Amino acid sequence: MTSDPSASSPEPTSFDAPATPPTGSAPKRESAVHRTRAAALWASLTLGFLILIVLLIFIAQNTESAEFAFLGWRWSLPLGVAILFAAVAGGLITVAVGAVRMFQLRRAAKKNLLAH
Repeated sequence: MTSDPSASSPEPTSFDAPATPPTGSAPKRESAVHRTRAAALWASLTLGFLILIVLLIFIAQNTESAEFAFLGWRWSLPLGVAILFAAVAGGLITVAVGAVRMFQLRRAAKKNLLAH
């Protein structure tokens, strides 16, 4: 190897860029369109309506009446309606517990922020 810096090196260094890009790979471009809240809302509504259709089919196919008793009360409901009611009640309990927990965490975070 010569000491002349202008002499070309027979071995490419790690700083040499290839003359042409490899075949078959196009340069990656980022999309100029970003996901918006409106798009997320639209997707959520679509998914919600699909779930609603499935639930309506479930209720329509499970119309046989069933007897229920709770704390001395007795009533009868179609089975599909009773199962849907139980699922909604469970979801509401979950939301209530989650809301209480978020309230506790926010209160603790505010106390911690004011203490520092």
